[in-house]
Amino acid sequence: MSALRVDPIACRAHGLCAELLPEAIDLDEWGYPVLRGGELPAGLLADARRAATACPALALRITTGR
Repeated sequence: MSALRVDPIACRAHGLCAELLPEAIDLDEWGYPVLRGGELPAGLLADARRAATACPALALRITTGR
């Protein structure tokens, strides 16, 4: 089980995450990410990793629960 998390203190509203993963991330009116929540489908995990790696502020993370 994997999910996305955003560090709201670190995020600088670059918006790259929503461009790379529009299936799971929207932007609010100021450009900050709004996660659609819940578990990431397995088919989106590679794109989610790409979005987390591309975040210039390193604010997007993938968490795994057990």
